[in-house]
Amino acid sequence: MKRVFNFGAGPAMLPLAVMEKAQAEFLNYQNMGASIIEISHRSKEFDEVINSCDALITELAGVPSNYKILYVHGGAQMQFSAIPLNIINRNPSKKASFSLTGTWAEKASKEAGRYGNPINISSSADKNFNYIPAYDADALDPESSYLHIVSNNTLFGTRWHDFPDTGDIPLVADMTSEFMSRKIDISKFGIVFAGLQKNLGPAGLAVVIIREDLLDHALPETPNLLNYQTYAKEHSLANTNNTFAIYMMSLVMQWLKDQGGVEKMEGINNAKAKILYDAIDSSEFYLGAAHPDHRSIMNVTFNLANNDLLPAFLSQAESQGLYALKGHRVVGGARASIYNAMPVAGCQALADFMKNFEKNNA
Repeated sequence: MKRVFNFGAGPAMLPLAVMEKAQAEFLNYQNMGASIIEISHRSKEFDEVINSCDALITELAGVPSNYKILYVHGGAQMQFSAIPLNIINRNPSKKASFSLTGTWAEKASKEAGRYGNPINISSSADKNFNYIPAYDADALDPESSYLHIVSNNTLFGTRWHDFPDTGDIPLVADMTSEFMSRKIDISKFGIVFAGLQKNLGPAGLAVVIIREDLLDHALPETPNLLNYQTYAKEHSLANTNNTFAIYMMSLVMQWLKDQGGVEKMEGINNAKAKILYDAIDSSEFYLGAAHPDHRSIMNVTFNLANNDLLPAFLSQAESQGLYALKGHRVVGGARASIYNAMPVAGCQALADFMKNFEKNNA
């Protein structure tokens, strides 16, 4: 069977060992004579799956005891609605602050406007989001119910290296494209959330980690299945949840633990990114899209100095098993998404291809 190095931004590459394990037990989970996707979400077997996933996330991410882990429908973009519905009412002014570092932050701010009053305290739109704007604590309205950031910007290849200190105002972070890729201190955040489809599992579900004191502020009109309290009280099983996605996430979390955990993976991810950034920076043929001080280790964005060569670059790369390198349409160029499942060998293969392509086309 031919496998490519999948640099797609998401749905993204999953660890081969995880997919092989899921394949092996797909038709006959724990000798039940039924698949994991066929058994009840209220069965003892699935209860073991979700409890295992809770325990692994808690261990790997260092989740404090006063936080709840929720498995929420709709992926990360659904949380753009769920978050204001659940916590924008913490303050009577219904204000929420946003740092605009890319498309997803803009979308989240716009969605919050349906339920309250978003305040955009900073933006890097002036340079097509190629940097993270400096955090100014004085710009944060003290009546804000929360400050929303996107910790890693998939489209533009930037990330927050250091997180804002927001005092008593909860910091909310969309970590969809980097959760579990580096060590973070969960206690600095009111809410951390991530869609599964990059580092955690299949698309369509989000994991939300929320401090317990933020669970009792939902707007009266909040739908039951967007209310975080519903998920917290019912262990995310108020209705039939995406059991297969939770099962797959539990396998990915076990795989990550087997690799040595998040700290070990962070070192590997830094090494992978360095291979590609060195290939970019050592050449005038390639141009990094993100400011060097704000680069992501998950999404490496770059252009070719001669953009007319881009179609040939993408086509030849794919013919060599380097799949899905086309950059997002708002950035252009190329993008290598190198999530946890991408091996060092994949990054080295891409760097080698880039050098050969330059040699043949310079």
